[in-house]
Amino acid sequence: MSGPFHNASNFKIDNLEIVQANTVTYAGKSALERLEEHISPGAAHNSDERSDAPKCHPETRAAVQDEILSWITDGDVDAEPKRLLWLTGPAGTGKTAIAGSIAETCSERGLLAATFFFSSFSGSADRRSKTCLVPTLAYQLRKLPGLQDVSKAVLFSIENDPAIFRTRLKDQFTELILKPFRQYHGQYDASNLPKVIIIDGVDECEPSTPPDKPLTKDEAQIAREKEHFEVLNALLDAARDPAFPFRIVVVSRPEHQFTSFFSEVASATTLKLFLDDKYNPDADIELFLNAKFAEIRRRYHLPASWPTQEDIATLVTNASGQFIYAATVIRFVDTRTTLPQEQLDCVLKLQKETDGDEFTSNPFQALDALYSHILRTCTDPLATVAWIRAIFTVFQDTSHKHPKELPAFFWRQFIERTPGEMECLLGCIPSLIHLPPIEDRVSAITIYHKSLIDFLETGTRCSGLYLGHHLVLIGYGRRFLPIIRGQGPHIPAGTELDREEFLSHFLSLSTWPWPRPGYSPEEEAIFLTSDARWWIDRYLDDERIQQFERASQVAVILQALHASVSQLWLHLRRC
Repeated sequence: MSGPFHNASNFKIDNLEIVQANTVTYAGKSALERLEEHISPGAAHNSDERSDAPKCHPETRAAVQDEILSWITDGDVDAEPKRLLWLTGPAGTGKTAIAGSIAETCSERGLLAATFFFSSFSGSADRRSKTCLVPTLAYQLRKLPGLQDVSKAVLFSIENDPAIFRTRLKDQFTELILKPFRQYHGQYDASNLPKVIIIDGVDECEPSTPPDKPLTKDEAQIAREKEHFEVLNALLDAARDPAFPFRIVVVSRPEHQFTSFFSEVASATTLKLFLDDKYNPDADIELFLNAKFAEIRRRYHLPASWPTQEDIATLVTNASGQFIYAATVIRFVDTRTTLPQEQLDCVLKLQKETDGDEFTSNPFQALDALYSHILRTCTDPLATVAWIRAIFTVFQDTSHKHPKELPAFFWRQFIERTPGEMECLLGCIPSLIHLPPIEDRVSAITIYHKSLIDFLETGTRCSGLYLGHHLVLIGYGRRFLPIIRGQGPHIPAGTELDREEFLSHFLSLSTWPWPRPGYSPEEEAIFLTSDARWWIDRYLDDERIQQFERASQVAVILQALHASVSQLWLHLRRC
């Protein structure tokens, strides 16, 4: 090989561009590497993160799955073909399980083009945000056989505008997906391509909120709806584009913004499927319960007469079409620390206790009674509720790092004042929450279904277990303050490395709960006698936290300290 640089070595050319075989590579990161940095691997239907995600039990939900699959494969022959399908239904009716099962079936049949499963309670922040939606879809689509030219066009778009990932969702969709397909429209055999893209849990897409600008409840709801509309409009634009060869399945709860969008803006483009009695959920729930109880019978060597058909019928009635009720019953009965017969008797007894209740119009009555019963088996139910709320809801809009991303190992150190306290607080409800074993330093705490949080945040549903936001913050602060004073966890860390790991997580989380009414003079004294300078230095020195976040947190510390000193000064003046 000869050329102007033949046998040359030890030299550098800045901003080198090499063009060869219709590909472009710049010195530094390639376009593909940039794309990979912005995807959400856990959002794919077959990701390791979703390995335990619910799927439809064999032979259940057959009618709705058949209808969706028929639309995917033969929807073009309908009298009025629709390019969007909206699958919706109340909480706990199995929407995500259906979406996951459809994705698996389509993947096996070569019909699946791409997937994105949002999850507001995932350990991955990128599954709660729209940020990674378009890059993840583009990444999956570019790998499809027969779309090599489209794939190159996607990468060229990134090379031409590396900042594309920070633009509006609509612009990302246009540049990374629609334009590449328009450019090569008619130059590939669309009949050989997969048919469908599945987007699940759009209602769980959360807005990104700066840590120093917490939103009120109303502002947060407006921001959520704005995010949802942006996602929906981008998907609608794609579905309407004649060069875009895929159908789109959108799955969400029937919240107002979704009902309005699909009934008005996207009505002409959308087939709507609502999970109601038309799909006979009772028969599917009965099938599921019989199969699961058969497994329990075999494991415990129980007679075939257990449970009775009357018991099964009662559970089916209680479920009111909600698969989450049936699934929670099975997890509760199969706890393995108590005889399953006794656990089932507890569940059936709840129905008798709630018969004639004034809230009979509540469709979640049986589920609420079950949740309440399970939580009340804890040593301190309100403390358990407080920490579920703290970890999964309270600080999600104000922390630098989402609490749900933090490992259970950190929360043990944060919460425990005596060894084993975490097990008493959260290990007591294995049918509702998965608490990783103590030796696991990586995995996060997970809840099995978002309906548990809905229950705990609605005072009329959880009754005596309801805690207001203020009370949760007070409980959090009473763990927080000793950490501030001691500059480490309540129980001393085993090694200095353990302490540093704890502090690293703590710095990324810290929401300074101060000043706030409700603390005792002794607790105020803890704060005022703590070494604020030490914490400020820690924030300023921790390069893992973005610079603006470090500055913001230092400002919060100084503001809290100033407010506390001011309060003390006023108190002294009154004396």
